[in-house]
Amino acid sequence: MRISTQMMYEQSMRGVTNSQSLWLGYGEQMSTGKRVNRPSDDPIAASQAVVLSQAQAQNSQFTLARSFATTKVSLEENVLSQVTSAIQSAQEKVVYAGNGTLSDTDRASLATDLQGIRDQLMNLANSTEGNGRYIFAGYKTEAPAFDSTTGDYQGGSTPISQQVDSARTMQISHTGTEVFDTFTSNAKPEPDGSTPETNLFKILDSAIAALNTPVTDDQTAADAVTASIDKANRGLSNSLDNVLMVRADLGTKLNELDKLDTLGEDRALGQTQQMSDLVDVDWNSVISSYTMQQAALQASYKAFSDMQGMSLFQLNK
Repeated sequence: MRISTQMMYEQSMRGVTNSQSLWLGYGEQMSTGKRVNRPSDDPIAASQAVVLSQAQAQNSQFTLARSFATTKVSLEENVLSQVTSAIQSAQEKVVYAGNGTLSDTDRASLATDLQGIRDQLMNLANSTEGNGRYIFAGYKTEAPAFDSTTGDYQGGSTPISQQVDSARTMQISHTGTEVFDTFTSNAKPEPDGSTPETNLFKILDSAIAALNTPVTDDQTAADAVTASIDKANRGLSNSLDNVLMVRADLGTKLNELDKLDTLGEDRALGQTQQMSDLVDVDWNSVISSYTMQQAALQASYKAFSDMQGMSLFQLNK
């Protein structure tokens, strides 16, 4: 095979170009900190990195969803803490109202106190989030959960749910019915076997109406008031038990969300490590390769320069 000056020149130039390309590639890895800067650098690692980045994005979305869920559950728990205190205050008033020595005026004063507690509870039941949406209205968050006059529930029947992890969808709120118009399965029954009133506001309305009824010198009216007060006392006790059960459920959810957050953080840490293993540089290796390739490039330059000096055209000058 005949070796021409042109062939020798092209071969030397190719060596310089290849060395320079490798040297620049190592330099890019050092400047970006990434071993894989484009799919052609490592097709398998690049494809795995795409799948992993999607998993990271999904994990971040669930982290955000849990943050929203935690805020919503915590807000409801805060409101129900105040509801618990209000019901307990109402119980104290109702128990005291059972004192047979009270005058009509005394009972009317207690009725006024109960009306204030009733208004407080209605305000809590119609609480809103920071964005103006009603907490206990289910998915009908644009309108108050309860009619402030009648105490009837007018919100949605379905509580709000949120997917908080890949395989976990959680109920993150309770409807007004679940909180203010429901008794637990072990609620105290009515002595006569009648169906109890479960609506907290109507229980209070009955007690207020009874306390505003004059009973002086009217034993029949006094007995009716006593019966109404006893019934209200049972109703408030059952309502309190129900609210406490709802709060226990909220506490369980907050605990689960906390554990899911920990799991999500561990998952994110593992994904970050996997991504690093796939695309990040091994600094010891890349620095060594960069230095060696720099030396190889300098040798290529020297060889190319020497090759130019061996050209027949140069010798004939």
